[in-house]
Amino acid sequence: MRLNRRLLFALAAALPVGKAFAQNFQPPVPDVPRSEVEKTDGARRNEQTIRRQNDVQNTGDIAATVAFFAEATRNHGVAVGRKGLVRVLTDIFATFPNFRSDIFDLVAVGDDVVIRTINSGTHKGMAKIPFNGGLLVGVPPTGKRFKVQSIHWLTLQDGLIIEHRASRDDIGMMQQLGLLPMTARYDLPKVS
Repeated sequence: MRLNRRLLFALAAALPVGKAFAQNFQPPVPDVPRSEVEKTDGARRNEQTIRRQNDVQNTGDIAATVAFFAEATRNHGVAVGRKGLVRVLTDIFATFPNFRSDIFDLVAVGDDVVIRTINSGTHKGMAKIPFNGGLLVGVPPTGKRFKVQSIHWLTLQDGLIIEHRASRDDIGMMQQLGLLPMTARYDLPKVS
C-alpha cells in the first residue's frame, strides 16, 4: 500500500505525538526570492519605492511608512487616506509589536507592483479594528507567533502609492495563533 502525504498527516494526527506536530506545523516558505521588473525607468522607480516602503514599515515607523502613500490613497477600492492607514498600522503594531513583512517575489510593470510577502509576528496585543478579516478584534493575546504569506497589488502615481489590494492567509494566521483548529496541509494535484 502506497501512502500519500494527506494520509500520513491523517494518521499522524490520530496519534498523541502527531497531534502536537499538526498543531505546530508550519507550511514551507520558499528560500529563493524572485523579481521581474519591466525595463522602464518608471517600473524600476516603483520597485525601489515599494522595497523602501516595506523596509521602513519593518522598522515600525508608522509616520514614515504612511509618507509613501498619497493623501487620497485607496485600500481595496475604498478611500482611506493617510489617516486610515495610520489607524490600521497603529493597530497592527499594537497587536503584533514585532510584525515583519519580507518581500519574496516582486513584479513591476508600468504603475503596478505586485509583491508576495511572508508576514510574521507575535500576538501580544488586542486588535481594536477589523483589519485581519475582523477575526482578532477583542481577542486576548495568545503570545504565539505566526508566519503566513500575502499577495499585495500596489498602484503608484508620481512616486506615491495610490491604491492597495491584498490577499492574505488570515485563516493560516489564526490557526498558528491557536484560535482556529489546525488542519493538515494538502498538496495540489499534479498537472501533466
